[in-house]
Amino acid sequence: MTRPAGRKLYQAIIDALQADIVSGRFAPGDRLPTERELVDRFCVSRLTVREAVIGMEILGLVEARRGSGVYVTAHAPGLLQPSDLDIGAFELIEARRLVEGECAALAALTRNEADVAALRDILERMIAENAIDSPDEYADREFHRQIARATANDAMVLTIETLWDVRHRSPLCMAVLDRARRAGEKPRIEDHRAILDAIAAGDPDGARQAMRRHLGRVIEHLLEATQNDALERARAEAAQLRDRANRFSAIR
Repeated sequence: MTRPAGRKLYQAIIDALQADIVSGRFAPGDRLPTERELVDRFCVSRLTVREAVIGMEILGLVEARRGSGVYVTAHAPGLLQPSDLDIGAFELIEARRLVEGECAALAALTRNEADVAALRDILERMIAENAIDSPDEYADREFHRQIARATANDAMVLTIETLWDVRHRSPLCMAVLDRARRAGEKPRIEDHRAILDAIAAGDPDGARQAMRRHLGRVIEHLLEATQNDALERARAEAAQLRDRANRFSAIR
């Protein structure tokens, strides 16, 4: 699929599927093609299709139902438009993987003892946040900001802070990350420890690779979380059906 001027690929997919709904190709109650079929139709990655489908859920056009697929719910869009889904979680983390990998490499060359000590302290706070299931993840963000500060480059600090701010501004990004959080995703302590150890050792290539591996695993977990979200809803609905059946049997 060729990306239209001024449009992201997942927005273009939403536009195409929304046009299919309006034209009657898919009526309310119809199941959309599978993820594999959409990947083949639009010649894009699973990540792009996944964000397009989640975006359509946010817009109120479709819903995941009973674990059997994604179904059309309406012809008309709601208050949000595809253009409101400006940045998705997958593209954000892809950008972070590129930028923060180089940031970590630079930090390994420029860090001082105070920077390393600060990172160790933040890592301990991250462990404490994980232990109480804190939804805020302040320590995670602070860890990555501290790496940027260790570069002694204010432009790098601003860049990293901006990337982190995006996750709280985009409805699509927040939707995906919230699902991952509900699925049990937490800041990965061992990943962050590996990044810290490479920076402390003055190993720029090791720090770069540790950061890229970490964020690559985050992308994979987001894929798993968004795939399993529909399955969890199906399990909940099945449990409700079983409960109703049990109550009916008890009445009889």
